[in-house]
Amino acid sequence: MDAVEALLEIATLLERERASRYRAKAFRQAADVLAGLPADVRDDPTRLRAQKGIGASTFEVIRQAQRGDTPDYLVELRGVVEPELRSALRAQLRGDLHSHTDWSDGTTSIETMVAAARALGHEYLAITDHSPRLRVARGLSAERLREQLPLVRAQSGYGLTVLAGIEVDILEDGALDQTPELLGELDIVVASVHSKLRMESGPMTRRMLAAVADPHVNVLGHCTGRLVQGERGTRPQSEFDARAVFAACAEHGVAVEINSRPERQDPPDDLIAIALEEGCLFSIDSDAHAPGQLSLLDHGAQRAEAAGVPAERIVTTWGLERLRAWAAG
Repeated sequence: MDAVEALLEIATLLERERASRYRAKAFRQAADVLAGLPADVRDDPTRLRAQKGIGASTFEVIRQAQRGDTPDYLVELRGVVEPELRSALRAQLRGDLHSHTDWSDGTTSIETMVAAARALGHEYLAITDHSPRLRVARGLSAERLREQLPLVRAQSGYGLTVLAGIEVDILEDGALDQTPELLGELDIVVASVHSKLRMESGPMTRRMLAAVADPHVNVLGHCTGRLVQGERGTRPQSEFDARAVFAACAEHGVAVEINSRPERQDPPDDLIAIALEEGCLFSIDSDAHAPGQLSLLDHGAQRAEAAGVPAERIVTTWGLERLRAWAAG
């Protein structure tokens, strides 16, 4: 098989399993290096191994592929990585409103994320890097976000519309971590709590209600902040008056995100049920931080289908024109 394709498939499978970002990145880097080498260097094992960005593991993958074999590591990953979960609802999803690039804490460029979304058949993808308060994630200042916007929108084409967005932090008082003027220029605003997750229920409820009432907010991201598995360990869900918050979401037309990452499974099933009762819209999103994680939408679709969420109440099943009208409204 083609060695570059083998390296990229390994990277994608590692990303889907949320393996170490450095492992996946090493295989993507090796693919880039190999693609740029002249044929005589590719075919010379000594010179190939000496190239910066080609390590022992990636070298072995390349050599096996060059011999016409499917690399052993790729065979191993194909056998252990969970296959995509197919469901009737997954087939109705048209896009994804929550993804990250290396402008904040994602692992790859805007272009690489867009190419992966296009390969999955998405009709639209929102690039929603973090806001400035989340420094650990290299959140974008107003200046950096304004610099990013034309680069994001320039990626639209070949059947995919790329939406300019942000995952904006909900601050302790419910304010949003970006200027209203700049938020007004974006196509999609996902608002999420990332700090003080253990606030008492009363203050947390007021904090979320204030954010949901902001006219710029389209999606309430991973609303409880919980972690139920994975290398980051577990974290209990935030406490708040879910019925009040979801009623406000319904009133203001804010979609409740069904976060597709298996380590989050957020909201929990009981909160999805409350959001349904309150008449909420939903958005099934990947929260992808790497290209291979865009396919995690299948997890969110399976959870939504099991919870009985009607497809017509999921904004990511809507066509682009209807989605834009909702987001702008």
